[in-house]
Amino acid sequence: MENILLSLGIAMAIGLIFSRIIKLIKLPNVTAYLIGGLLIGPSFWNLITNGSFSIISHEAIEGFGIIVNLALGFIAFSIGGEFKISTLRRLGKNVTIITFFQAIGTVIVVFAVLAGAGMLGLLGENYWPVVFVLSAIATATAPAATLLVVRQYRAHGPVTETLLPVVAMDDAIGLMIFSIFNAIGVALASGAKLGVATMLLEPLREIALSLVVGLVLGVILAACTRVFKSRANRLSLCITATLFGVALSEIWHLSSLLLCMMIGAVLCNFGKDVDRILDGSERWTPPLFMLFFVISGAELNLEVLPTVGVLGALYIIARSLGKYFGAMAGAGAVKADPNVCKYLGITLLPQAGVAVGMATIALNEFTALGQSDLGKKIQAVVLCATLVYEIVGPMLTKVALKKAGEIAQDA
Repeated sequence: MENILLSLGIAMAIGLIFSRIIKLIKLPNVTAYLIGGLLIGPSFWNLITNGSFSIISHEAIEGFGIIVNLALGFIAFSIGGEFKISTLRRLGKNVTIITFFQAIGTVIVVFAVLAGAGMLGLLGENYWPVVFVLSAIATATAPAATLLVVRQYRAHGPVTETLLPVVAMDDAIGLMIFSIFNAIGVALASGAKLGVATMLLEPLREIALSLVVGLVLGVILAACTRVFKSRANRLSLCITATLFGVALSEIWHLSSLLLCMMIGAVLCNFGKDVDRILDGSERWTPPLFMLFFVISGAELNLEVLPTVGVLGALYIIARSLGKYFGAMAGAGAVKADPNVCKYLGITLLPQAGVAVGMATIALNEFTALGQSDLGKKIQAVVLCATLVYEIVGPMLTKVALKKAGEIAQDA
């Protein structure tokens, strides 16, 4: 226990130190956390000391499991908190159509490129599970990085007004696609025969049950907010509901991301004083999210990187093309403003928390099957892509919004 607590303290300290360092070159905090975690992880020190020394051991990282699971639950809870029915009605069907087009477009492009590369022998053996899982993870975007750029430069206009709801809704669609594709990938890795039940019925059952359980917990949580009035008690309620959600998802083999997202969605629509509650939650979760990203960086196995070079490059290129042309197609279908057609896709490139969370879930499930090499490959690709996207993505978002005339030219 002392070793794990000491390792947690080191992880927190490294996250804080690197967040200050990275701010000097104006990069997102998530980039700092991932780099800091990598530099204290056992894989990095194994390369330097041949395994004779490590700042954080493999055993300590395994002991962080409960923190990782709770962080994933709160990431999903926060996404659900964005889904107010009144907001969705105001936005209308256009945003929904654009979101659907760019998400599905990304899946199609990434799947086609990776599958083609696999058939050409560029991805080695047993590549289909990786293709399915990465195609689904590619849909996820990073609302935080995008929102940071919009607020920093006070952007406003058609692209900005479309961008913000799209990145919020995108992760919900991505989670559902991931539930289906990850189930297929796990089935392929386990050697199970693929049929209608494996490809559709089981994933749809998991999605439906996750949403139903999340709905029940969300209703209970919303009702309790009318009984418990203090900010501290309401924050405790949110933590309790998320803990129950994560625990039940593990017991019943459900999607913790979808389940906790539903809890947040029900709360934001039917709870009392919702804005204050969600604000309190956002004030509590930053240290948890920081630990999650530092741990994710520490888990990265550097020995896997040489084997994912081609895969990682293809993933980044294919996802970028899918986001750009998918958003363009969706905007064209609803006859959106020309600037939305041209620039929206560029602003959707940042990728972080939800994608890393999906990769972590995939790693855990493949490891349980005795196929940890597949999970580590997926995690390595996603973490490396996250570093690239979090460095390049916000800069491209700024350029796109400036080209669209929604940021002052001297910004």
